[in-house]
Amino acid sequence: MELIFETRRSHSPWVDCVWTCTSEQVTAMTSIAGVRWGLVFWERDGRAYAGVTGPETRATVAPVPEGAIFTGIEFAVGTSLRALPTPSLVDGGVELPDTARRTFRLDGARWETPDSDDAEALVERLVRVGSVVRDPLVAEVLRGHRPAVSTRTVERRFRAATGLTSGAVRQIERARSAAALLVAGETAADVVAELGYFDEPHLARALRTYVGRTAGQLRERVGGALALLSDQRPTS
Repeated sequence: MELIFETRRSHSPWVDCVWTCTSEQVTAMTSIAGVRWGLVFWERDGRAYAGVTGPETRATVAPVPEGAIFTGIEFAVGTSLRALPTPSLVDGGVELPDTARRTFRLDGARWETPDSDDAEALVERLVRVGSVVRDPLVAEVLRGHRPAVSTRTVERRFRAATGLTSGAVRQIERARSAAALLVAGETAADVVAELGYFDEPHLARALRTYVGRTAGQLRERVGGALALLSDQRPTS
């Protein structure tokens, strides 16, 4: 009994990845911390739904509607939705009202619900009308560049665009990378050395906070349904 994910990376600079998921006899999962906001669409019992998800600063247990089919778009860090600023979405999200079988309403307009193959086409339309915007400074900082502005300005713009500090983004992303390496079979000691954790207890604290699993549980793929990384199959 598990969540079955299929994910692909996106060619769009506005999108990190596009995913689909079918829930089979799963009613809850551990949702790990993440730094991106997203749009998610799902159908269950012939009814359609749409929502906006926000960044998560810690691992939480989330309900899963059984027998639902999902399509999701995870947006690149630094993008934001004009109608719902990302800081307002941190550790939360909203279900969009007035969703029909083939369309949904967002930012005062009605849009065609995408499937995984035409997600980028929807995003391009949202960008074109100004519903999705971005701060290029955030991507610049994440690439390791040092913008010609003060540290205070960087942090202010980082928070405005992502709802998080630049340090929190790096910590969460590192924990997600650690989880992926452990699921792939690497030892905790190897992960500590590869990702620059101080020691194994430091890694363990990060995993407990951001992933909700121990290193052993990740390596053995136990502990219940887990929404892991975009290119990883969740554990069961």
